[in-house]
Formats: sequence, structure tokens, C-alpha cells
Amino acid sequence: MQQEPDSPEHHRQRSEFIRKLVQRRLGQHSVNDRYGHLTPRTIVQFWHDLRQLPHDVEECVASWTRWETSGFTHRLFDEHAAKAFIGGSLGARHECAFERCYHPAMQADYFRLCYLLVEGGFYVDADDVCVGTDIGWLFEDGRLKLQPLCYDIASGAMVKPSVFLCADAYDPNWIFYFNNNPLVASRGHPIIERALSQATSLLELAGEDALPEIQATTGPGNLSKSIFDLGTMPGGRVEGDLVVLRDWDSLAVSRWPLSHRGDARNWRQSNQKRFDHKDG
Repeated sequence: MQQEPDSPEHHRQRSEFIRKLVQRRLGQHSVNDRYGHLTPRTIVQFWHDLRQLPHDVEECVASWTRWETSGFTHRLFDEHAAKAFIGGSLGARHECAFERCYHPAMQADYFRLCYLLVEGGFYVDADDVCVGTDIGWLFEDGRLKLQPLCYDIASGAMVKPSVFLCADAYDPNWIFYFNNNPLVASRGHPIIERALSQATSLLELAGEDALPEIQATTGPGNLSKSIFDLGTMPGGRVEGDLVVLRDWDSLAVSRWPLSHRGDARNWRQSNQKRFDHKDG
């Protein structure tokens, strides 16, 4: 019997599916012909109001803009530029969905899916700092590169990749899922297409005055469900569509503390709450 999408059993099945996906042996799957072309060498970021870009976030962004001297393009969007891009590229329906994203983090979630579907490239959050010395390998083919995560319910803490990525590592309290930061993909990638379609529908179903949960609607929960749905449909396989970034922390780290993490600009403090733009 098919499980309800939000049932505990469905979440358990999703976690187990992702666990097997991220713990599979490396080199098992060759690159599908459809992903043989390069991903555009564009680094894309978002901050909702560039007129009030915090200095500490600006320093994080600068760690990515430096790659322009190595032949990469860097694009930083704010709310207005993102809305214009979505409306011009995908039309009124997606523009309306973006307008229903009530928090900057939710806007960033939705925008990255729109941009990557249309243009392809490398999306990374504005509060990540690049610490790596080579990013070129991320663009070598068109598969979706993404970061696996694991949360331990019992301890209320994240599990280290060095632990949960080991073959057959398992604990009944662990929840496996994929982060939506970073995302690297060629244009038109089927997983990105699915995640955008699902997020758009969820925003529409929630209604104009509703404040749906961010993580499940546009964030990692939405992305993880999209991968699970594609991978478990009849004849569906996603192993050849993605690359698990097993050591993302060697390339970039999320800086703590930052000024915006202590106020309403932090989505964890504003989840399902109205965001006052005066706070950010």
C-alpha cells in the first residue's frame, strides 16, 4: 500500500532510500550521455536586499567572486532581480509562486531551482565561504552535485559525514536527506525540474495567506522528496543523475557566527512567521 507523503513511514522510506544512495560504492555508475556536456561555469548567489548587504556576508560572497579571475562568471541576485528573472524566463505562474515565498531563505530556495532549470550552473548560499583551491571539477559534466546530510534525532545534532557515509553505517535515530546547498547542475536537469514543479504546486496549494513550512516546501525536504519520488517510480533510477559531494566541507564552510543569524533573517527563527523587511 502506498504511504501518505507526510506519514512517518514515508519519511522512514525516504531516509532509507537516501542512505543507500549516498553509501553506495564510488564508481559504480558511468556518466549518462545526456550529462556529457559541461555545466555552465557560473556561480550564482542570492541576498534579498543588496542595499543592506551585511559586511560579514559581503566577505563570504567575496570568497566566490575571486573566481572571476579564473574564468568563472559570478552573479549575485536580490529579490527584485530574482523576481524579474523568474517572470522573464518561466512566466507569471512561477513569478506568483516566488511572491508567495514569505522569507528571504524561502525566496533563495525557490530562486535557485528556477535559475538552475533555465540556465544551469553552481548555486551556493551567500553565507558560505570558499576554502578550496579548485572548483573546476564541479563543472566537468551536467550531473547534479549535492551535499548529503544526516541528523540524529536522539542527540539533536548532525552526524559527521565521515561517520554516516561509511558503508552500512546505520542508526534508527538517523535521518538521511540532501541539502539544497550547494546545487550544481546543467540546465533542464530532471531532478531540479521535479523539485521546482513540486515547490510551485505546494506554494499554490497553500494559498496566498498561508505560511507553509520552509524546509518541506522549498528547501531540503522538497529536494529530498523529489529525488525519492523519481528514484522509486516504476522504471525510475537516479543514481546516474547525481553526484554525492562526500567532502563538501573541504571546499566551503558555512561561517558562524554571522550578524543575520541572530534575528528574523535567520529562517529557523522565522519559519511560518511573517518576515518584516525592516529586519533585514
